[in-house]
Amino acid sequence: MPRSGGDIGEGPRSELPQDFGNLYKQNCAGCHGAAGEGGGSIPLADPIYQALVDDGTLRQVISKGRAGSHMPPFAQSAGGTLSDSQIDTLIQGMRQQWAKPVNLGVKIPSYKAQNPGDQKHGGQVYAQFCASCHGGPGEKPGKAGAVTARSFLQLIDDQSLRTLVIIGRPEFNAPDWRGDVPGRPMTDQEITDVVAWLSNNRLQPTSAKNRQGGF
Repeated sequence: MPRSGGDIGEGPRSELPQDFGNLYKQNCAGCHGAAGEGGGSIPLADPIYQALVDDGTLRQVISKGRAGSHMPPFAQSAGGTLSDSQIDTLIQGMRQQWAKPVNLGVKIPSYKAQNPGDQKHGGQVYAQFCASCHGGPGEKPGKAGAVTARSFLQLIDDQSLRTLVIIGRPEFNAPDWRGDVPGRPMTDQEITDVVAWLSNNRLQPTSAKNRQGGF
């Protein structure tokens, strides 16, 4: 969502539309894709993502942004350009267009971590579920890019890492939490642990072999 800014306390900007299609196009499509397919950021149209987040979470993130990520605040009360009713329109439009019943076969993990992460165990989880596509620390990047690279990890916050582990990157054919190891979905705690391990890697120097990060 690239558009933000404006003086705190200013009234609704007349040039901003009230309908979902134009609100989304002007404020969200640049990062999340014209049809919510993702690319630069979270694929909002992914049914798993829509099942993962509730309306309150969407409202919080759109309104206030998220520190440590590229998501800026959009609510006028936070210095953005959108009124509360426009944010409601965005949320309702996303739900109407993209929220679909999904039979996941297993319980979807929680959006936020429920317990502290175990960094040591997280390294083992990474080796089991992630390294085959992303490569190990200090190794040549895998086919899906080196998510252990400090250059990548400094551009993404822990909640975004957790979200992407859960929903995958369907636009890049990256599996969700159920498909990294066939027949063995990741547990909620394993997701928490691997995010804790990746977060710790954010503080570590990146080797010359492992500098090209990404999903």
